Order: sequence, then structure tokens, then C-alpha cells
Amino acid sequence: MASRVSFSQYRLETEIERCRAECQWDKIPAMIDQLLAARIHEEDDYGTLLLAEALLEECLQENIDLLRSCTPLMDKTQPKLSRAKGHLNTILSRGRLTPRYLNEALLLMAKVHYVQGRYRDAQGMCARVGIEELTQDEQPVYHLRLLAEAFVIKGLSLDHQTVNAVSRVRLSEREEESLSCYLRACDAALCYLQELDKMVITPHTKTAKASLLPAPVDMDLGYFQQAALQSAYLCLLHRGHLAQGAHQLRRVLRVVESRGSQSFRKSAARKLAEVLLSSVSEDSYWAPLGPPPSAWLHREGAAASKDAIYPTIKPPQRYLTDGCFCPQDVVEEAVLLLLITESMASGEAVISRSPDQAEARQASLQDATSVYDLLSVGMARRGQYAMLSECLERAMKFSFNEFHLWHQLGLSLMAAGKGVGAVSVLKECARMRPEDPSLPLLAAKVCIGQLRWLEEAEALSQRVVSMGEEAGEFLPRSYLSLGLCCSLQASDATLKADRDEFNRKALKAMSKAYSLDPQDAQIAMYLSLQLALVRQVSAAMEPLQVALSLRGDDLHSLHLLALLLSAQKHYHHALETLCLALSQHPDNFNLLFTKVKLEEALFGPTVALQTCEDMLQLWQSRYDFNRTGEADDSSSIPAADRAEASPGARKPSIHLTLPDFQDTSTGSLSAPSLAASRLDAALSEVSAISSAHRQGPTYIWTTLERIWLQAGELFMAEGRLKEAQFCVAEAGSLFPNSHSVLLQRGRLTELRGLPDDAKTLYDEALAVHPTGQRVLLYTGQLLVRTGRVHLGEKVLRDAVQAHSTSHEAWSGLGEALQSRGSGQAPDCFLTALELEATCPIRPFTVIPREL
Repeated sequence: MASRVSFSQYRLETEIERCRAECQWDKIPAMIDQLLAARIHEEDDYGTLLLAEALLEECLQENIDLLRSCTPLMDKTQPKLSRAKGHLNTILSRGRLTPRYLNEALLLMAKVHYVQGRYRDAQGMCARVGIEELTQDEQPVYHLRLLAEAFVIKGLSLDHQTVNAVSRVRLSEREEESLSCYLRACDAALCYLQELDKMVITPHTKTAKASLLPAPVDMDLGYFQQAALQSAYLCLLHRGHLAQGAHQLRRVLRVVESRGSQSFRKSAARKLAEVLLSSVSEDSYWAPLGPPPSAWLHREGAAASKDAIYPTIKPPQRYLTDGCFCPQDVVEEAVLLLLITESMASGEAVISRSPDQAEARQASLQDATSVYDLLSVGMARRGQYAMLSECLERAMKFSFNEFHLWHQLGLSLMAAGKGVGAVSVLKECARMRPEDPSLPLLAAKVCIGQLRWLEEAEALSQRVVSMGEEAGEFLPRSYLSLGLCCSLQASDATLKADRDEFNRKALKAMSKAYSLDPQDAQIAMYLSLQLALVRQVSAAMEPLQVALSLRGDDLHSLHLLALLLSAQKHYHHALETLCLALSQHPDNFNLLFTKVKLEEALFGPTVALQTCEDMLQLWQSRYDFNRTGEADDSSSIPAADRAEASPGARKPSIHLTLPDFQDTSTGSLSAPSLAASRLDAALSEVSAISSAHRQGPTYIWTTLERIWLQAGELFMAEGRLKEAQFCVAEAGSLFPNSHSVLLQRGRLTELRGLPDDAKTLYDEALAVHPTGQRVLLYTGQLLVRTGRVHLGEKVLRDAVQAHSTSHEAWSGLGEALQSRGSGQAPDCFLTALELEATCPIRPFTVIPREL
């Protein structure tokens, strides 16, 4: 019979220990009743201790917000706290408990003193607790919880006590003592959660079978358990010890995960990412598995990290680091942390829209929003906008009518080049905040720059214009956006009447924008550009001078000035202006193409070939993906793409001294041939990349194609058809169906005396780009030269209709009319002369028109 009673007592005590470990305080009263019924612990106050603990913990759970705000709890407003305090006073005054349970009572009383604001009394109670009793082997799991709470209560009590007339040394000692308590509390709390997991997963065979146990649920940690986990790194960061705080965060994140540590790990990972992004530079970064650099520690006044100075009593189990992945830089580590945190935050978000879930939904939304904000910072540093937009799209399931996340998604889609999605999201943002004029303008910016949805952009701009003065500083920008839409529609219009009407509207809108804000350099520049597009070159100079006085280093303003000077046939001044622009923007290919045209006009093709050679070297230095040491950090190409772009090994440098085709009459290299040989060497150097599988954005390769074709044109101007053929072939290897390549091939074929083959190539180019100016011009001129005058005249009339400011098209039409004796030919020649007088070296449309 005695053995049966002993077994019942053992089972009941084990169940009580399990409830205390899992903080199931609602089950404690029933357990106490069983103790009384079984007449167990009649000789001591064990049951009273359990009741006091349950009442105290329930009170703390109900008032966790007050505890976080350090508001003391009063007996008269907290009946459970008052009852628990009375029970503990009775227990301690009687002295009937064994040393083990007496320690527990002392710790509970320390907790009562702390929550009531008596921090010195709480510290004194913690000093009376026998720590050794709580750290012995074969102790119940809840003792680890008590150990963590003892350390953290002591540390918090030390921090809360006021310091009066105490020496700096004493203050430093108190800070060190509290920090050592926090570090030990953190390790004890982590160890407690791990042991609790083991107890739940592998229950004692005498108490229950695993198949009969309910599935474990995530537990909500109490105030002191959360404080035990977080106080160490928060204390270090608050005192400015960033390196040691980051090191502590890394230490706790390497601890083997447990059921109750999920929320804490999420908070710690987010905090570590925040510290890394805000306080650690690329140069000062150190590996996650190593200690903080000695320079950091010295700057923080420490000889070693705090965890090395204060070893823990019972360390938690940590993951093995052998063979694990290790981030290589600060942004990589921060982004990986945030991606893990984001998956947890989005998975735990409250989706229900019921009113009783409003508070939980708002808390989870704020939690997720902080993660997405940090992700935006980290991924933007690497240009990973596509990945960022995918993360933010996952947040939409719990972000109904949440403007901030929708706005972030719209901006990320915009930066990732996903224009259609960006416009849809920004329109939704505008619906949420109809009074905000920036949102329709952002959508219009995408419509103009990425999608070429000009009618949609015009409607969005008109929406802001209709707001009037309520749009504030965005009103001039809305008129500018409206003017850009009309200007681009004029460029796309096929009928002259429509084109003139769009140009008139564009000029009116831009003039209005300029009158509203004459100090906006971009508005002044685009007004000048619109005047230049309608060939009011002299009038375009005035607003351009205003733009340059406001922003003298603006790329597009300087480029436009060079084009306007070239339109006035001041080629030397135009080249000087362009060289000034290149000194400030040396890597801009658009400027370099204009420089080639100016040098060709001033000095001939030979000098222009040297600039083409420079452009090839620039292209290689920027986009030679295998030379990672010289890669451009500002490039939008991911590092992986840069590393895999070319399969073969690259030469260490470019050699431009390869021999060229020799002059057969002298057996030596002529001066033009020397320049061509150097260019051919550069082109051959690049050909290995161009023939390989292309990586990265398309504009990289279209730029290379334009360099090939420009070099081909210069060779044709020199009559060097063999070199021109080489350039066209290389351009064709990049984009074989490009209308520019087909046009160049047709031009080359025509120069070789094969008009029928040239006509076939021109027809193919027309099929790809039916309104191309040069395609229509060359086709029409070829037809006139081969005797098909009427058909050539029709093609040239189409060219004049589509490009009414092209003096070459008007001149070609005049020649066609003259060949059949038409009296309209002189009018065409006069028009061509007038247009040629204001024609720039390159079309004004090479200046990008974007908001």
C-alpha cells in the first residue's frame, strides 16, 4: 500500500513540476486540491507556495503592459498580487519550507518587490537566493526558469536604483555587475527553453505515453522571461557597445532553436540586422563566427567580449558551425537575417478582419512593417529590387488598406522595372490617399519612362492639374508631366497636323510649368528641349541658360547645349561644351556618340574612330564581367551575372596594336589604316563576350551594338568596306534582326554595287521599323537611282510625312521630283535648306524625356 501511495505522490509532484515548467498556472489550483486530498506536504507550506506563485504569475500576465512601462503595481488595485504577497509573507515568517522551496519563496518575494517598485528590497531578496541550489544536476526544468528570473531581477534592480554621490568607479562596477547578470540570465533562459522542449517531446514513461499527450503549442513568454532573453544585448547597445551587442545577438542566434524561442529569435534577428545596417560599414565588418575586432573593443573600452569575461553557469546548446554557410559582407548578413525574419513575420501575421482581432492584427502588422522597412534598406544597397518586390507582394495578404506597405511595393516594382505592376499599385495608393498629388505623378513617371503609356500618363497628370493650388509644389511638375506626354505623342504621331497640335500643347504646358516654378532646372531644360524640337533654336537658349545657372553640372542640360550649338553650326563650341560634360560624366555613352559625330564633322572619320576605340575600352571596363576586381560597383548587374557572363578566360588587359589589312600599293600601313587596326584589335577583344551567352540588362548589349554600327559608318565614310563589314557582322551577332543592323548591311551592300540585294535588306528593315527615318530615306533614294522614281517618290513622301523636320528627307524628295521634272522640287530644296540651317549633329530626341 505504501508503494502505491509513493507512486501517486511521485506522479502528482512530477505533474506539478511540468505545469510550473510550462507556466500552466490555471491548472495549479486543481493540483493543490489533489495534494490536500492525498495529504501530501501536510508538514510544510508547499501548497501555499504553489498558490502564491500561481496568483503572482497570473497577475503579471494580466499587467504585462504596465511592467513594460515600469509602472509599479499596487496592492489595492491588484487583488491577486495582494493575496500572493500575503501568502509569501506567511510562508517566510513560518519557516516551515525545506531549503529548496525556501529559495523559490525568496525569489517570488523578490519578484513582488520588483513589480511594486522596491528595487533595493528585490536586490536583497535575490542576494539571499541560493544560486547553487538552482544549478545542481538533476534539477527540475522550472529551476532554470527561476535561475534566469533571479539573474534578470537582480540586474534590473541594480539598473533601476538611483545613484547619489557615488564615484565613477562604483557606477562602473554596478553597470558591470548588472551586465553580468543579464548575460547569465540570457543563457539560463535559453537553456530552460531547450530543456522544456526535451520534456515536451520526450515525456517520462511513468507519467504518460507520447501518443496520449496533446500536441505542443507555442508558449507565450512572461515579462521576466522576455527580459532575461533580451536585456543583455539591449543593455550593451544602449550603452553604445555596438560590437559587443552585435556579438551577443549572434551568440543567441546560434543557439539551437526551441519551441518558445521563435518570437525572441525573430526580434533578435531584426535587431541584429538593424545594427548591421545602421552602424557597421563594409570595411569594419567582421565574420559572424569570430569575436569582435580588437579595434572595436578598444574603442568601447573593453579588452574582450563580455561573454568571455563572464562565463555562464550552464551554457545552452549551440549549432555546430563546421561546413555552415557564412555571409561575406554586412549587407549579405543583414538581408539573410531579414529574409528569415520576414518569412516568420508574414507566416504569423493576423489576417482576420474581425473587430476582436484588431489589436493583434495591428501588432503583427507593425512587426512585419519594421522588417520590410529594413529589407528595403538592405536590398536597395544591392539593387535587389525584384526580390524586394516579391517579399512585399507576400505582405499584401495582411495589408488591406495599409498605405505604407502598398507604397513600398509600388516603389520597389518601379525600381525593379516592373512598370505594369507599379502603375497598378500606385493607383491603389492614390485611391487610399486621393489628396496626395505625388502618387499620380509617380504612376505617370512609370507610364512615361518605362511603359510609354502616354494617354494613361496624360490622364494621371491631368488629375493633379485639376487639384489646382491644393497640389502645392507638385502643380508645376504635373504641368511638366503633361507637357512631356504631349511632346512624346508628337514624336509618335504620323500625321503632321496631329504632330503640330501635340507640340503646341506640349509647349503650352511646359511654359505654364516654367511660369509656376522658374527655379526648377528640369522644367527649364525641358522647355528648352521642346523649343528645340520645333526648331526654335534661338528661343531655346534662354530657358537653357536658366537651367544651367541653377544646375551647371546637369548632364542633359549640357548635352542639349552642345546640340543647340551644333544646330547653329558652332561645332567647335559644341565640342568644347561636350568635353566639359564628359569631364563630369566620363562614362556616359550618349555623350560619347555625340562626340563621335562632332569629331567626324570637324576632323574626319579617322579622329572619330579613336573615340570609338575609347568607347570600346569603356564598355569593356564596365561590363567585362569576369574581371570582378575592376567591376563597377554601381552597376545594376548582380555579382553572379558578372561572374558567369563569359565562359572563357579573359586577357589581363587590352592590346590595341594588332596588324591591320595592309595598303597593297605600298605594303605599309596608312594613317587611316593604323587607326582602323587599333580599332579592329579592340573589337576583336570584345567579340568573345558578344558571341557568348549574354547576361545582364539588354541596354548593355544594345550599347555595344550601337558602337559596332557607329564604327561601321565611319569605316564606310573612309571607303574601308572590309572593316565596315567586320563591324556590321559583330553587331549582327548581337541582334541579327535589328533594323539598324539590317539597314547597315543594306547600306554596305549598296556601296558594293549590289542594289537588288540592298533593296531586299532595306525591305527587311522596313518590315521591322516601318517609320524609320534613315530606312525610308535610303530606300527611297535607292529606288530613284535605279529608275523606279514614282515608287521612290512615294517612299520619300512617307519619310517627309513621318519626319517633317528631316532636311535629308526633303532633299531626297526634291531630287525625286526633279528627276521627273516636277515644279515642286525647288520648294522641297528650299525647305531642306531651312531645316538644315537648324539641324543638330544628332537629333534632339536623343535627350531622354522622362519625369
